[in-house]
Amino acid sequence: MNFIEELKWRGMMHQSTPDVEKHLSEGIRSGYIGFDPTAPSLTIGNFVQVQLLTLFQRSGHQPIALMGGATGRVGDPSGKDKERILKTYDELDSNLAFQVKQMEKFLDFGSGKTGAKLVNNYDFYKNMNVLDFLRDVGKTLTINYMTSKESVKKRVETGLSFTEFSYQLLQAYDFQCLFKDHGVTLQMGGSDQWGNITSGTEFIRKNLGEHAYAVTTPLLTKADGSKFGKSEQGNLWMDGNMTSPYKFYQFWINASDADLPKYIRYFTLKSHAEVEQMESDLADNPRELKKLLAEELTRRCHSNDDFDSVLKVSDLLFSNKASRDSLLSLNESALKTVAGEVDSFSIKKETLASGINIMDLLAAETTIASSKSDARRAIQGNSISVNKEKISDLDLSITPEHLLQGKYIMLEKGKKNKFMIEIS
Repeated sequence: MNFIEELKWRGMMHQSTPDVEKHLSEGIRSGYIGFDPTAPSLTIGNFVQVQLLTLFQRSGHQPIALMGGATGRVGDPSGKDKERILKTYDELDSNLAFQVKQMEKFLDFGSGKTGAKLVNNYDFYKNMNVLDFLRDVGKTLTINYMTSKESVKKRVETGLSFTEFSYQLLQAYDFQCLFKDHGVTLQMGGSDQWGNITSGTEFIRKNLGEHAYAVTTPLLTKADGSKFGKSEQGNLWMDGNMTSPYKFYQFWINASDADLPKYIRYFTLKSHAEVEQMESDLADNPRELKKLLAEELTRRCHSNDDFDSVLKVSDLLFSNKASRDSLLSLNESALKTVAGEVDSFSIKKETLASGINIMDLLAAETTIASSKSDARRAIQGNSISVNKEKISDLDLSITPEHLLQGKYIMLEKGKKNKFMIEIS
């Protein structure tokens, strides 16, 4: 497929340097995007750029993921209104190693000409001293050129350290190194990176006498103008331990109808024709469209097993017909997700060791029942379930044998009130 045309129909084309489409049409090209390891995991915002690399590869070109082992130590001022707090080297190295594993999940790192590559820009600088940097890198651009960039102009009045000011030089030199050592002729990124990216094309022009290209995507925002990918708890992380697959799935299910066309175009791997057919078939059923997108992304960003678990969790939380077998099939991570979505209580392992009477559990160890009398009435009224089994025995002893995955017990009072007991 034609990469530029693909970006255009998806609404992912913002700016480009002249003749980039012609350049890409003349053979297999290598293009890169940089990722700084300033967070412990990639976020859904990073995934926009991962998608860009994926589409680039599916268009018959070679994607390069440049991991910012060096630039992450400095901090990019783009899109920031104040100075970043620098991470420790150990933290950055840990973040980078984890993000590399995440990146390997999304791109095809085969051995062919379009096989993806991972490069760490720390390798460009680890043997360079400050004098070499100032002579070989710092002399390339003038202060006037650098301060004309939007990412710098916005920060000059509010405060910009030399550290962050130098980021533009690092990113530009990265492009020069990738051009020279790996044949990379295209840099891509979000629209806030345009200044840094074109500084790189300038480096290649002035220092190598060659021509390089740039493409940027619009920054993805919601229809109401708010930032994309922010949940109520903060970032939507690509790591299932930081944002559970269930919460990830629910993000797409709960998306605004107004945002849906944009989200589908940015994130699906379906073709132009498939998307238009899907939207036509489900024009009156936006929730079904959301379910299809949520399924595709959950399977792709997490796993098929995680998606199956998400459906079981959803069934458990929202359906009164959920079975005991469905509950028993959930792993510890899924049970933890359920516990995060309903009222939960923590009791000590020792409390359960010799058994605890069900009425004491309902009324004394938790507030599921307001009193032992209330607990008795609920049990006699057939309103209490333990792990999806109705109980009628007032003398039932809850023991470690009732634990799910050795850690949880699910209680229900009536049809709608669900509770999780977690053993600490």
